[in-house]
Amino acid sequence: MDRRKFIKRAGAAAAGTFVAPYILPGGRLFAASGGGGLAQHVVLVMFAGGVRQQESVLKRYLGDSQGEPYEGNILYNLLDGAPPVEKIVYGTGLGGINPIPGILGQSIGAQGTLFAEMRAVNAGHYGGLNSLLQGSQATTQGLTQKPLRPTLFEYLRRHAGVPATKTWFVGNGIGNSIPLLNYSLHPQYGPSYGANFFAPNITFGPLGDQYLGDAKVYHPGDQLAPMYEMKAFLDNSFSRMSEALMGIGNTPEEKEDIKAFMVEMFNKTQSGTIAHPPVHDNGDAQTIGYACEVMKWFRPALTVVNMSAVDGCHSNFTGYLASLHRADHSVGHLWNFIQTQIPEMAGNTAIVIAPECGRNDEPNAVRDQNDWYAYDHSDQNALRIFGLMAGAGVPGNLVIGGEDNPVGIATDIVPTVAELLGIKSQVMGAGLIDYGSLSLFDRM
Repeated sequence: MDRRKFIKRAGAAAAGTFVAPYILPGGRLFAASGGGGLAQHVVLVMFAGGVRQQESVLKRYLGDSQGEPYEGNILYNLLDGAPPVEKIVYGTGLGGINPIPGILGQSIGAQGTLFAEMRAVNAGHYGGLNSLLQGSQATTQGLTQKPLRPTLFEYLRRHAGVPATKTWFVGNGIGNSIPLLNYSLHPQYGPSYGANFFAPNITFGPLGDQYLGDAKVYHPGDQLAPMYEMKAFLDNSFSRMSEALMGIGNTPEEKEDIKAFMVEMFNKTQSGTIAHPPVHDNGDAQTIGYACEVMKWFRPALTVVNMSAVDGCHSNFTGYLASLHRADHSVGHLWNFIQTQIPEMAGNTAIVIAPECGRNDEPNAVRDQNDWYAYDHSDQNALRIFGLMAGAGVPGNLVIGGEDNPVGIATDIVPTVAELLGIKSQVMGAGLIDYGSLSLFDRM
């Protein structure tokens, strides 16, 4: 073979793997290979609202909290273990007597790796959520302040050149500073590397239906009132996001894609065809349904979903159990949806699940309809959490640590996701996560 033919054939063979480089917002040249990661896509589920170890990983149901001799696993999509056989209050039907059937043939725990006893770094919701997203305790950060250190979204977009529509934060509401978490105030990162934020239960909730369902072109001369009502709704939908909608870096093409997606979501909401879990009678389940739609449409490299219905444990333990059971059902649906309904993500996606904090060892004085005590989150027991991951690059059927042997901290989630997505060295090299934080793969 002469030299010319060899070069021609070699060039043709390499054509399928060659990727043209492009310029990142910071001016650095980057080859868009996405290489080096264990997974092409990661879904981080912040199993939030304060999840007590005793009712989740330890499967004690009522045995630890209420002194009643009923134990069992109510998270059987996430974890192996037999469910309670008596005193069922967490399902559907009158009094919650019907447990929701499992979705997955094999629990996520059996498919992946469970860190059965980790430590949160903050017993509060906002600090806990920040620890999962920025890998820092955020001890000097105010409740209504954006993260001070870079978030996972910013690390991924800056160091892997991921476009804006490939990073999404699906929030369960717009209260408690949730919309502030899509990017930080760090001068080397910030909004130009932020994620698109979507609070579907606000945008497509009752007010959204009222104001967007009858949307039309209003005449400013005699129809100012409905115009201002719609403006107030849209402003409130993104309250406290300040400049969050500005500077995220969506290209004109991405903006048009987002518009088309929102139109599709409005139509699907109206027709009742959103990809909700089979049981979607609370806000968390509905958030998960829209998160499935986000992933199907955009196929993000990183999707973060926040849930918080279990926060009702402050005043209603029965409701907490029901919400915990529905959170498990919703995550099982999400994982099944990825594998069966999004072929581009099936088999190359990893899921990471962690609460932002736990709940107290001792109850408060509030009793619910079953005369059961409620629980706050402020003591050492509230720092007990678990971590669970499965999918691409994750060992299966592995349990690390236990009740008397905690392994891992909440700030490990950032380097773990970074390792899955191939940017661990850049994240660790930036030196902005808490000292002692490691990828959970390094703790195995």
